[in-house]
Amino acid sequence: MVRAFTQQIKTVERSISHQVNSSPNFNLLKTVPGIGDILAQTVLLESGNIKRFKGPGNFASYSRCVDSRRESNGKKKGENNRKNGNKYLAWAFIEAANFSIRRSEKAKAFYQRKAKETNIILARKALAHKLARACYWIMRNGVAYDEKRLFA
Repeated sequence: MVRAFTQQIKTVERSISHQVNSSPNFNLLKTVPGIGDILAQTVLLESGNIKRFKGPGNFASYSRCVDSRRESNGKKKGENNRKNGNKYLAWAFIEAANFSIRRSEKAKAFYQRKAKETNIILARKALAHKLARACYWIMRNGVAYDEKRLFA
């Protein structure tokens, strides 16, 4: 049974891969350092129609790359719904941040600067937020990744 299920899974994966790889946004997403085939497929399929988001902030929020805080006059008033959004996109952007630290000098410098200010977890989340915003514009406008615009 395991072999039969493995064969079926491989067939489904091949068919999905063939459909996604023909998308123009797939190749554009792969220009982002840290995003390869699997992460590009995840971002593309989990995002759906990118035009449903008003802006990059809404997409980053849906990707769980921002805090869900309720404050009034600097005081905490609640937690909000911190589990709102897509957990698979959150995973994909954190993984992309981990890989981009290794592949891009500007991403590494940004991460190290943020890690000195706060801690390594928040620094990685901040980099994931930047990558989510970049991926929004890539999918929305159909343009390639531009590191100069991301780390201006």
